[in-house]
Amino acid sequence: MDSRISLQREHVRRGFSLSHQKVVLEIDFSGVLWGYTEITIVPTSSELRTVHLHSRQCTIHNIIVAGHPAEFIHHDPLANISMGAQAEAQDCHRHPELKRKIYSAMQEGDEGELSIAIPAEVSLKQASQSSSSAMFGRDVFTPEPQTPGSYGGIGSLPEFAPIVIHIAYSLRNPVDGFEFVVPSDSYPFRVPHAYTTPSSADSARCWVPCIDNVWEKCTWEFEFVVPRYLEEPDLNHDDDETSDAIPTIVVCSGELVEQVAHPNNSNKTIFLFTQAVLISVQHVAFAAGPFHLLSIPPDVAAEEPTGGSQPLIHAFCLPGQEQYLSSSTSTVRTAMSFYATEFGSYPFGSYKMVFVDQMPTQRFDSATLSLITTDILHGDDGIEQAIETRHALSHALACQWVGINIIPKTWSDLWLVNGLALYITGLFIRKLFGNNDYRFRLKKDMQRVLEWDVGLMPPICQPQVPDPPDAATLPFINLKAPLVLHILDRRLGKSGTSLGLSRVLPKLFLSAISGELLNNALSTHTFLRTCRKVSGVDPRSFAEQWIYGSGCPSFAFSASFNRKKMAVEITMRQESPAHTALEQNEVSRVLNKPVPFFEGQMTIRIHEADGTPYEHVLDIRSPFKRYEVPFNTKYKRVRRNTKRYLARQAAAQAAAEGDAEAAEAIGMIDIGFGLEIWEKEQERENWKVADWTEEDEAIMSGATYEWIRMDADFEWIANIKFDQPDFMWVSQLQRDRDVVAQLEAVSALSEKPTAIVSSTLTKTVLVSNYYYRIRCEAASALVNCAIHRLDFLGLFHLFKLFLRNCYEPEDQNQDLFTHKYVPKPNDFSDLPEYFVRKALVSAISQVRFDNGKTPSVVRQFFIDQLRYNDNTSNPYSDGFYISSIISAAAHANVSTAPPERGELLPTETRSDYSPEDMELVKQTRTEVDRYRSMDRLIPSPHNIVTIAALEFYMVLGAANLVPSHPRIFFPFTREGNYSQVRIAAFDGLFLTKWHSPQIMRYIFAIIAHDSSRTIRRHVARSVCYSLALLVQMGEMKASLKESESLLIEEDGNSQEKLKEAKKSEMETMIKILRKDREVGKNEVLREFLIPIAINSEIDHEVRWCILKLADLLIRPVEESPPSVKIHIPSTPITEVPPTLPIVVKPLPPKVVPKTVKSGGPPIKKPSLTLNPPTKVKLPASSHPSTPATKPSQVVEIPKRAVAFATPDPPIKIKALKVSKPIIAKPVPKVNAKPVHVPKAQSGGMSLNDLRASRNALKKLQANKHARIFLQPVDPIRDHAPNYFDIIKDPMDLCTSGAKLEDGMYKDRFAFRDDFRLMISNAKRYNLPGSFAHTEAIALEIFFEKQWTVINKTLEAADRARPPPVHVVEEPKPIQKPPPVVKVAPTPKLKPPVPKAFPRILPPIPKAFPVTTPPIPSPGSSKKIDQTPAPTPVPPPRPTIKLKVGSQSKPLPTETTSATSKPKKPKVKPTASPPSALETPSGPPPPYVDDGSHDILQEVLAIEREKNEQRQRVHSDKGRTGVTQHSGKRKKDDDIDEDEILQLATPAKKERPSPPGPATQKPPNTVPAPGVRTILPAIKVKKDKISESSRSSANNSPAPSTKGKEKEISPSRQAPPQPSQPKPRKPVHATPINERKCKEVLKTLLKLPESVIFRQPVDPINDGCPTYYDEISHPMDFGTMNTRLDAGKYTSMEDFKRDVELVLNNCRKFNRPEDYPTTCANAVEKVFKREWPKAMERKLSWQEKRSLQGIMTTLVKDPISFVFREPVDPIALGIPQYHDIIPKKDARDLRTIRQKLDSDRYDTLEAFEAELDLMVDNAIKFNGAETDIGLVSVGIRDLYRRLLSEFKSSHSKKRKDGEHGTPQPTKKLKIS
Repeated sequence: MDSRISLQREHVRRGFSLSHQKVVLEIDFSGVLWGYTEITIVPTSSELRTVHLHSRQCTIHNIIVAGHPAEFIHHDPLANISMGAQAEAQDCHRHPELKRKIYSAMQEGDEGELSIAIPAEVSLKQASQSSSSAMFGRDVFTPEPQTPGSYGGIGSLPEFAPIVIHIAYSLRNPVDGFEFVVPSDSYPFRVPHAYTTPSSADSARCWVPCIDNVWEKCTWEFEFVVPRYLEEPDLNHDDDETSDAIPTIVVCSGELVEQVAHPNNSNKTIFLFTQAVLISVQHVAFAAGPFHLLSIPPDVAAEEPTGGSQPLIHAFCLPGQEQYLSSSTSTVRTAMSFYATEFGSYPFGSYKMVFVDQMPTQRFDSATLSLITTDILHGDDGIEQAIETRHALSHALACQWVGINIIPKTWSDLWLVNGLALYITGLFIRKLFGNNDYRFRLKKDMQRVLEWDVGLMPPICQPQVPDPPDAATLPFINLKAPLVLHILDRRLGKSGTSLGLSRVLPKLFLSAISGELLNNALSTHTFLRTCRKVSGVDPRSFAEQWIYGSGCPSFAFSASFNRKKMAVEITMRQESPAHTALEQNEVSRVLNKPVPFFEGQMTIRIHEADGTPYEHVLDIRSPFKRYEVPFNTKYKRVRRNTKRYLARQAAAQAAAEGDAEAAEAIGMIDIGFGLEIWEKEQERENWKVADWTEEDEAIMSGATYEWIRMDADFEWIANIKFDQPDFMWVSQLQRDRDVVAQLEAVSALSEKPTAIVSSTLTKTVLVSNYYYRIRCEAASALVNCAIHRLDFLGLFHLFKLFLRNCYEPEDQNQDLFTHKYVPKPNDFSDLPEYFVRKALVSAISQVRFDNGKTPSVVRQFFIDQLRYNDNTSNPYSDGFYISSIISAAAHANVSTAPPERGELLPTETRSDYSPEDMELVKQTRTEVDRYRSMDRLIPSPHNIVTIAALEFYMVLGAANLVPSHPRIFFPFTREGNYSQVRIAAFDGLFLTKWHSPQIMRYIFAIIAHDSSRTIRRHVARSVCYSLALLVQMGEMKASLKESESLLIEEDGNSQEKLKEAKKSEMETMIKILRKDREVGKNEVLREFLIPIAINSEIDHEVRWCILKLADLLIRPVEESPPSVKIHIPSTPITEVPPTLPIVVKPLPPKVVPKTVKSGGPPIKKPSLTLNPPTKVKLPASSHPSTPATKPSQVVEIPKRAVAFATPDPPIKIKALKVSKPIIAKPVPKVNAKPVHVPKAQSGGMSLNDLRASRNALKKLQANKHARIFLQPVDPIRDHAPNYFDIIKDPMDLCTSGAKLEDGMYKDRFAFRDDFRLMISNAKRYNLPGSFAHTEAIALEIFFEKQWTVINKTLEAADRARPPPVHVVEEPKPIQKPPPVVKVAPTPKLKPPVPKAFPRILPPIPKAFPVTTPPIPSPGSSKKIDQTPAPTPVPPPRPTIKLKVGSQSKPLPTETTSATSKPKKPKVKPTASPPSALETPSGPPPPYVDDGSHDILQEVLAIEREKNEQRQRVHSDKGRTGVTQHSGKRKKDDDIDEDEILQLATPAKKERPSPPGPATQKPPNTVPAPGVRTILPAIKVKKDKISESSRSSANNSPAPSTKGKEKEISPSRQAPPQPSQPKPRKPVHATPINERKCKEVLKTLLKLPESVIFRQPVDPINDGCPTYYDEISHPMDFGTMNTRLDAGKYTSMEDFKRDVELVLNNCRKFNRPEDYPTTCANAVEKVFKREWPKAMERKLSWQEKRSLQGIMTTLVKDPISFVFREPVDPIALGIPQYHDIIPKKDARDLRTIRQKLDSDRYDTLEAFEAELDLMVDNAIKFNGAETDIGLVSVGIRDLYRRLLSEFKSSHSKKRKDGEHGTPQPTKKLKIS
């Protein structure tokens, strides 16, 4: 797909595109950022109502859209993950549930955590016609093949005037995205600085609200305000005077515009940056701190290809590291010149490098700026670091061309972008270090790829996978990608007309700078197409094998000379290890796509007898083939001492002396020719050089060619096995100048240990003409020659080679195996010799006797090297050299003997260490400890020596040579040590018995609270890995017999048995871990595991490691699938129609009208006769939802709403009769159409309805979200075996279409109901957040919008023609069946007279009260719905008159006598609640029946006796509270929602009520506390009420005061008291929780500092005789414990006061600097951390589940339909609703359910108070005597009865035994 099209579609979906973003921030280095960002968006749709942005961690203060304040919701799902009450949350067995919640939260945050409603005042005006963005106007490339014709389909987007969104926000102590590095007690000399950090994939959104998407680019402005100096200003100095203080500098992506002093504060500085090149927010970074600046001068020798000036390059480092900056960045300017020359101009204006501390990764590359860890800085004496740093910095600069400026088009193209950056980096390294280094690295990388790519790794490009590569796969992709590009370059270069990628890459980079590359997004397809155009070679076959396929070929070659044909016969066999490994695994084979056979051309090079290399090309087209390669010369191999041999040697000598002609023959000369010590006979004897025997010479002379090289041009990533005689390999090693050929020869010779090979390898090490890495490889290969069969000749040669660095023995014949090797003073000026010396040290340590031990002389050799090392005169550091000796010494002391027969496990390996061995170990330890001590005084680079020493003890501990005890490593794990030292120490600690409670507690403390993110992540990862190692090492020996038996039974003959054995072994290991008392059963682990994982401030990588640990060690709790849905706030997803009819029980339950129409075409279903004309379709809200919005991000849009209509003065019932038939059957009778109409109308559907339904169905089937709904669910095909167990009424679009054509629908509403049934089924069966669930919501939104249009059109047509009159038991029959009619009979049809007002809630988050600016309805402000035509005059107090079957007295009378009802001028609801709204604006959130309904039924049976008593109590409350309401409204908005919960709790009932009118009683002064502005307004009341109506509400005893009284003092323990305001105290007392108090006290007593507080002060023994004179109220923890046991504390506050009294007494008696005061401070710190946890109040798991069941029952009960959704004043035509009922006080069942699911209620009383408030609001607005008032009383009686039954049952269960269900009990035990 073209990037223009894909981005365009994204903008259409979202509704806007980005144009510009400005960020203004002030940085406080104590850990705070604050400021604002201005985002300029360009709307792409006139329907845009909500803007979704990404923002985590930030606190949003206010938002202004186009100059108007905007409402918004900021909900971070990851920060609000809850596992229920504290006791439940700590249940470690629930880790799978937590994992699912985290996945769901991450998915929920994809669309954006910040949702902004565009104010109504902001109009979206289309600015002429133009393309959506400048980037889409450039149509240079033709569409890619996979998107033919897509241009015409999308077209250009309309362009609207830009809108600026101003977001003020702050950020305090961020967890992700931004790092503050400040001094601490452990690191007092750390320099404070701050920077953006790539700590997570979504780190950008963590510090600035944005569109966190790499493909969303815009221009940028930055403004930073920072302190001028971070040190305290010296008041004695003038500003002009120079001081030692270093000014604060800000370095940011983009170009520095200016640096100015703050206009209002001279101690602050402002930095302004701008970025004119479009970049993504993910490529924005900045750093602030007192940096030292180094300006890197231009390269005088370099020529700027464009003739322009060279880009500015600056480097920044922290104070104290200036001396390293210059040497570390010395090659950056050279790299810049190389890249600009080879690949085009630098895409930005300048380049900056900032070296910062505590980076979680090595680098963070952004536009014009790279943040780099200080670890890679090095001085002039660094060797290894210099090489690593040059690689890192050159790669960082290369990423500016490709990676920042050019981005991948899709995630599957990431291989190309990363590979190109690494490829061009390699080209620069080739220039810097030489071609040998480049090719050697390529060969080594190829070998690593071959080790990995054996079936376990996917292809580097997977177009079918939309997600980014996994973290475990990305390193492999980064390794293989540049190799693939290298072999592609080689193959393109073979075409003859191409120079390979050297022509392709400049073209790509030029297209990116010129704008031809759309959005600068590079795809694999575009790249390959460019390669084809430039080279003329079709790369498709290559791509299928190496890019889109996985695996690498393995070749086996053999060669023989056919004298008759004068040809070399080469036999080739090819295998694919990856394909072979996955041959039996169908799934993995499909996913990983292993290539069974690789095709292509391979170049072989035959070096014939005359020394001339002849190249031949093998065309590989089959797995096996024999090739005949022609031979060109007659000569045989050159034999020694022949004329030709001597002539060749003479030519070489001449060439060495400068003879140009002779130099041409140098190819025939050995690289080591002329080596002095090799030519002298005496030296040859000293070196024990072996010569070829006569037999060897004869064989060699018979050979017709020197050697053969396979894949001579390095065009394959393949494992090539080619067998040729050793003398040919020797020739290849000595005569082939290609470093790859030499490496292949060394590798082949190492497998053929002979004296000749040993001598040859030794010569290779000696000859400096070889590339030094080849010499190192030869040294390592000598180990294979150090075997008993050769009398350890290889070891002799190793010692002989190393002896050059030591003092020579006095005796020339000294036995090197007994010699004392005293090294000469170090001099590493010759860098190749330095690396060879290190390689020799490593090789010597690997020599072994047959018994696995190292010779004693070797171990003594290392002791001597450590003991006598002298680096005093060496210009270079020897830290890495000493480290290599220490590591080699550790390796040499460990035996490698394999287990003998019968020793089944490594733990049983016998360790036969002699006293001599132990003495050598002791001496080695002494030297290592000495170096470790020296490293503390004179640190090596990054403490590399200390790290090596720790690894030394780690190895010896694992081998049982030293005691494996944590104390060796523990001190180095503490803060204050260098990070790498701590990492090494933790690695060692994890190989000890770290799972003891004390150390495990320390480990978890590090994971949770350590200041270094790197340490936290490393420790968390190591916890999991170490357990497997400990099991393998035998630290946990449970069930060893099982393992033995498994190994014995496995005979190795069957592959299946082998797999089964491995699987069983793994299961056995997991069982061992879980059953181990110190690991799986460890109380510390179980205590901290889930709290750490659930902590919102935990690092995301740490969290996943903790969950992985839980998977390993903790058996998960058994869960039923439905319970997964509990955490999503939901409304019933199943259509409530069936239940609603039940509501109107008083009416005859005969009629089953599915929809009630007041004036439309004949309807087949009977309708409720309640004011047909009054039925009004609610108008679309002022904020209609847009396609781009997602319900999950916004307020759940109710699927249906009750539509109320103003009463028509004339007879309402008659109107209903006239307007529509009540029974379906009369319709066909009236119209003769059914006879001649098609079959589709045989059920009575009108022609208009049929056409509308067909049109809707057609659009649904064409919708992109409808794919999974096009056909019925197949449990087998769709992997849903239990589908029909859960879904009893399946439905799909195919079935619906068939029913439509078969005439099975009576009207269009029946078709609509089937669609809603289908959506309901999808939501019910699938988890919220799943693909199917999301598609269902998207399709439902689409349908409801279409349905609104269809409905309006048809209703207008219905009103235009008189409907047939069919009077059949009109009003009375209340539809009993569960169709769609719930209570109101006008769900679908619109009254002929009234104007339709479809109610559509905007898809705005809960923070957006849709009714911000109340819009008065056109008629009267008091009527809910008005009929435009008649404009009836409303009575003085219009109210909603509602017929509800559940009302015992009033309703029956109303329903039975339809004629009597019209007398009342009150509005009657005409829409059936379930389907009352024809045009729901969006799908409600899924309702999940979690089983709580069944639990509730059990509870109901036990609890009926308390109901009446509680009703009396509530009734009393109501009477006391029913007074004036007008005064309360003024204060309602000041009450926070949390205060409601506080008022509802028993402990907080004394809360003083907010001031109100003086006439009001205290109870009434606290109106129902308000909902946060975030929550939508309640929809409890359906009618508006005048002041008189509110005053009349006082007549009802229970109504209005109920909610208010509930809010004030809902203490269930003392029912009579709530109505008495007097007893309230100003302080809220929380009842004592002895268990929590004891836990707090226990935690405090564990502190070492708490010793002095554990018992009362003894003035004599404690030496403070005046203590009781100064302290009048002594207290201590021991006394508190006694008081707790005796029940002396009545509240939590009393307990807290005593703790504070203990600490305050201590501070009062002692001075601040005294030790007791320090102890008090330490104890207080812990107390302040623990006390909030103790005070945290949440419902228990059982209580919450039961209340959810009650809510489910309430929602299912038809009487509740009025209260199910929030009130929409605009849609209902009651704009003054929130003047009477403040938004904060608005409540409805959906809002209450959401708060219940998210654990917002501490107690049952708080929950009940919310319900009371909901009812009181309804009565307050509508009046007690209205229909709504009566319904309110009915639902109040219902929920009070349910709550009463639950409470009595709950209290009874508590008395009888432990808590309700086994799960809570288990949790309590664990906690």
